[in-house]
Amino acid sequence: MATRYTPPGSFKSPREFRQRLHEINLEFGCDDHIEADGPLAESLTVAGRQVSNRFAIQPMEGWDGQADGAPTDHTRRRWRRFGESGAGLIWGGEAIAVQHDGRANPNQLFINPASDNVRHMADLRDTLVAAHQAKFGVSSCPLIGLQLTHSGRFSRPNGERLEPKIVYHHPLYNQKYRLPDDYPVLRDSELEQIRDAFVQAARVAQAAGFDFVDLKCCHAYLLHELLSAYTRPGPYGGDLANRTRFLRELISGVQAECPGLVIGVRLGITDLPPYVADKNGVGQPLDYHAHLPWQLGFGMSADDPQRPDWTEPCQLLSWLQAWGVALINLSVGTPYGSAHVQRPAAYPPSDGYWPPVDPLVSVWRQMQAVRHVKSLFPNMVLVGSGYSYLQDYLPHVAQHEVRCGHVDLVGLGRMVLSYPELPADVLAGRPLQRKRICRTFSDCTTGPRNHLISGCFPLDEYYKQMPIAAQVKEKRRATMERFLTSPDAVE
Repeated sequence: MATRYTPPGSFKSPREFRQRLHEINLEFGCDDHIEADGPLAESLTVAGRQVSNRFAIQPMEGWDGQADGAPTDHTRRRWRRFGESGAGLIWGGEAIAVQHDGRANPNQLFINPASDNVRHMADLRDTLVAAHQAKFGVSSCPLIGLQLTHSGRFSRPNGERLEPKIVYHHPLYNQKYRLPDDYPVLRDSELEQIRDAFVQAARVAQAAGFDFVDLKCCHAYLLHELLSAYTRPGPYGGDLANRTRFLRELISGVQAECPGLVIGVRLGITDLPPYVADKNGVGQPLDYHAHLPWQLGFGMSADDPQRPDWTEPCQLLSWLQAWGVALINLSVGTPYGSAHVQRPAAYPPSDGYWPPVDPLVSVWRQMQAVRHVKSLFPNMVLVGSGYSYLQDYLPHVAQHEVRCGHVDLVGLGRMVLSYPELPADVLAGRPLQRKRICRTFSDCTTGPRNHLISGCFPLDEYYKQMPIAAQVKEKRRATMERFLTSPDAVE
């Protein structure tokens, strides 16, 4: 049965919103008033460098690069708006594939041996910095990173067809994406070549002037999948020491080849089984009971993979500290298996499913994970995710979480596509521009799912005026019809 949930923007006051949180037994707070010089405006020191406030911009792929991996004007515009946001930390900016076969789509930026990668990446950074300093003064500059990735199982480097690079066979993902059981698994030597490509990409980032690199280890991409390679033989599978070997080797390689370059990790701290739509379009996990005890994901209970098990994630976090990783960005779930948790939204994308729980529950799951880690690692710099669904009350909740010491920086993703100046408005004490607040229509995901570029088609005039906007709107209309005209749908 598809239940239509009330989005946060429908509530008239923080008090009404808190009442809704109370009704569904959620334990996060929502401040009544935003303090322009309050917790969100406090500076933070990261690896000896100053971050001017507690807002971070999450990395977002635009599906709008060139075939050779170089950025386009669409890409540069997005980065310019990141600079205009006023956020103190730009976490990764963009997911940059370290080689062609690791691209998530044919238009993802990638490190191309035949291209002037340093110039292209420096161009993006310079665009961001120039926009920031034009608005906030030449003495101001955010801490800027570049996210490095290999899409692994979800690589689509040449077109619409998946061309997976897997490290072990996951029977439920094989079932969902129709991958044969004899599909080849990456050899150790191939993993070592990819590791070296990451290090080379880090050299590019440092030469282009970035302050840090993010080694993307989340959302079922290659580095994240290695964390759950229990069944893989050899040095990169089996016990936790082996399953984290690739990440450990990668970190030490970057440190050796790029002295002074700060390292961050966006970490998928816990996952869920893959979900699919049931007959009413509501998300339900694929039947996982035949695969218990569970060894097909990271940070998941062996007896019930819908519950987290913090043992291995906390061990890895302690190792990351010891290995010299300066900051961690936490995420829960994946866009391919459990999008309702990884990206809470009022409306699913065209290839998605209706959320099986109020999206606020998924926001809380993201926040719970960060709170738990912060309680165990109080000196670790943590960025939290999942805030965009909070809509009008995003700054109210973010201020509460930072003030209480539950998180260090609040990560903003989709919200920045429609309303990049939200951090600047909050920090200046200006009221929010309600017409620009992301309502999580998921058009920024529906576009790419239909092999179009990503952007905020409903609220950003730049994308709204594109010819493809009509295609995205029609996809959304058809999706809503499918989910909400079912005789079982209820208000």
